[in-house]
Amino acid sequence: MSIPPTAGTVVVHGGAGASLDHEDGCVLAARRALAQLEANGDALDAAISAVTALEDDGRFNAGSGSVLCLDGATIEMDASIMDTRGRLGAVACVRSVKNPVRLARAIADTPHWLLAGEGAQRFARTIGMADSAPASDHQRAAHRKLMTELAGSVPVMPGVTNQLFERFWNYKTPLQLPPGTACDTVGAVVRGPDGHFAVACSTGGSAPSLLGRVGDGPIIGSGFYAGPEGAVAASGIGEHIVRHLLAHTVYGWIAGGMPLQDALRRGVELFDPDITIGLIAVSRHEAGSCSNRTMPTSRMTQR
Repeated sequence: MSIPPTAGTVVVHGGAGASLDHEDGCVLAARRALAQLEANGDALDAAISAVTALEDDGRFNAGSGSVLCLDGATIEMDASIMDTRGRLGAVACVRSVKNPVRLARAIADTPHWLLAGEGAQRFARTIGMADSAPASDHQRAAHRKLMTELAGSVPVMPGVTNQLFERFWNYKTPLQLPPGTACDTVGAVVRGPDGHFAVACSTGGSAPSLLGRVGDGPIIGSGFYAGPEGAVAASGIGEHIVRHLLAHTVYGWIAGGMPLQDALRRGVELFDPDITIGLIAVSRHEAGSCSNRTMPTSRMTQR
């Protein structure tokens, strides 16, 4: 997609492997981002507006739709923001926060760029952020399905035997498998009408995972990156994404002159087809997405 040099543009994704039936949520998120661009022209504010909409939707693995951990009770969320004005913030393994992406933005104003766990949660309370809602029926149904799959012989996480989660179990409650997946991150990349770039990401984590697991979402250069030539956001299995510093690697190809869609495709092709991977990006003159699974997206440009 070619972009006029002064047009604001946003690309939103709802997670690699997520249902295309949820694409309407991405469309709404992109519209909110464009409305924010119209209001103040700030690319980061627009990206955060888009991701907040996805966190509030309830169908995506972020915010209100975050997956339950293996104990069926705990929810641990990650989020990140970055732009070309020097703002950088991330949060990892935070609980009971309605909009982790807004917490990541608040962290960018502190002396730090990343807060995790209890400290992040206390900071959220200090600045008056709302608690998350109780787990929904949708989240509990997804957890029951996961536990059934984990009891089977087919690996729930590619390349990892299901028995390892039982071997290294670190929750307070005992593992209870029935007789007999989720790894998506939501994100938005934005090119402001002034030429600045921004990215925002949020995830409810991976399922299955041990307590305290952190994926690629809050790791700069892995799940997200923004620089003077564009912005990139990744989605998929974080344990594989971080090994390639995927977002920064793809950004480097774009900055080096590779057509954006070719760079996204090359990034996805770094991985075995069994590994779920998705990418979105925006540059000075292009915007696009690529995934080896279904991935709801929306791409909009100011008129």
